[in-house]
Amino acid sequence: MKISTGTLVLLSGMILLTSFNHTGKPSDAPHPKEVLPAQKEVLVAAAADLKFAMDSLITVFSKESPAITVKAVYGSSGNFFEQITNGAPFDLFFSADLDYPRKLQEQNKTLGAPQLYGTGQIVLWSKKIDPAPAKMNSLLQPGIVKIAIANPAHAPYGKRAEESLQYYKLYDQVKDKLVFGENISQTAQFVKSGAADIGIIALSLALSPALQQEGGKYWLIPAETHQPLQQAYVLLQHAKDNSGGEKFAAFIASAKALAVLSYFGFKNK
Repeated sequence: MKISTGTLVLLSGMILLTSFNHTGKPSDAPHPKEVLPAQKEVLVAAAADLKFAMDSLITVFSKESPAITVKAVYGSSGNFFEQITNGAPFDLFFSADLDYPRKLQEQNKTLGAPQLYGTGQIVLWSKKIDPAPAKMNSLLQPGIVKIAIANPAHAPYGKRAEESLQYYKLYDQVKDKLVFGENISQTAQFVKSGAADIGIIALSLALSPALQQEGGKYWLIPAETHQPLQQAYVLLQHAKDNSGGEKFAAFIASAKALAVLSYFGFKNK
């Protein structure tokens, strides 16, 4: 099933206005039979590049399953990996890197194998210049003083940005200009706010209404310049008795969910 661009933009706009209230809250004194015990709140740890896509996914899912409340927390995949390893009570983990969910599976922290939900892409994005004509050499222009990338230590998008800089033999020339975001969302915020002149960010964020309305421009960095951004999700042990978590995980493989992900620049299988 395909979702129109207009519908998705409307959904994203609504989400920006309502922040994290993805679903209707239950009344102060719900009847105990209104919500099944197994369909309790679902807490999702999601890579920051998923912010707008995940908000839209939750909105679509909540219309179909209003009895299930899904809440998402956004951050870097590496930090979430550490938190989940140490017992953080998340039901699902959506990582920007397949390796983190695999490692959790090896630690017996999951209820099954990781499932791919798409391949991420990176772009040069700037409000100051159009990076398309000079492409990666845009980073060498005199007016480019600060270049934002996500922290490669724990953010997969930062690792891929670093790989692309190495591929083009630019890393040594620009390393003193680099400023590091805690995650890819903060990296995009640096460029959006003017704290950085240009940044290597997720295509999914460049396509979001929040950045599109800024009037910035982007250039898609070729996929062959870095390792693939295979992104995966996995049900965690905390969701063992939570049928809502299982239902949301199943929804991600649906045609509706894949259409949302595709709209935000994630290549589907």
